[in-house]
Amino acid sequence: MKLTVYNREGAEAGRSIELDDAVFGLEPNDHAIWLDVKAIQAHKRQGTHKTKERSEVAKSRRKLYRQKGTGNARAGDAKSPLRKGGGTIFGPRPHEYKLRVNQKTKQLARRSALRYKLDGDALRVVEDLVLDVPKTRDVAGMLQGNGVAGKALVLTNGIDDVLYRSARNIPGIRVLPADQASTLDLMNAKTVLLQEGAVDVLTEALRPAVKASATSASADEPVAPAEPVIDTPEPAAEPVAPAEPVIDDEAADASDAADTDVAEGGDDNA
Repeated sequence: MKLTVYNREGAEAGRSIELDDAVFGLEPNDHAIWLDVKAIQAHKRQGTHKTKERSEVAKSRRKLYRQKGTGNARAGDAKSPLRKGGGTIFGPRPHEYKLRVNQKTKQLARRSALRYKLDGDALRVVEDLVLDVPKTRDVAGMLQGNGVAGKALVLTNGIDDVLYRSARNIPGIRVLPADQASTLDLMNAKTVLLQEGAVDVLTEALRPAVKASATSASADEPVAPAEPVIDTPEPAAEPVAPAEPVIDDEAADASDAADTDVAEGGDDNA
């Protein structure tokens, strides 16, 4: 996608610039824009609202009059929320209005906002405006030459203090670094002027990150052929021979001698 570059007077500079389709060529996501804008507006709220409840009102705790016999409706103390100067029922208390939006959703919202501006011919690439001293007249001439009317956002390459001070006196004009402009800033501006030197900065800030997968990283490396796996059968176990009995010769001789003595003793008794 190419856009024509314009000079200060609003005429074509004779060249064009290439825009990254990953940033400027996507389908806008309305839900991401809604989430980011809602979070930005919520962060601007201080959350310091507070009203005094019944226990915080500086009044007497005495019962106003007796329960019966007066003809009036029964009443407690003067702190009652039903009476003037009493406490507030369920009044607001201080709390934060923070909404968490992850970084990828914020980038998607900003890319979607830029796409809407591009489709509506509200995004214009202009030459870099370099000023030595603050000159509101030069900035007003550039805006008038490029047909800018109403709210406009000028995106620069980094912080340009001279250009900021030159444009701060013009109603509806904001000057911001390209990588710091939020989704609300982009959507709130009727026209977005993108300086030529800030295109690369904006593209680098909003380009979606691509993770290199392990398969793609190893695809370029040569793959060695796998070695064949050969199943070698284990040798069969040899049969174990039965163990021979161990005969103690001395114990055998002692046993034979004992048997002989027993036999002789029997003969004598007979």
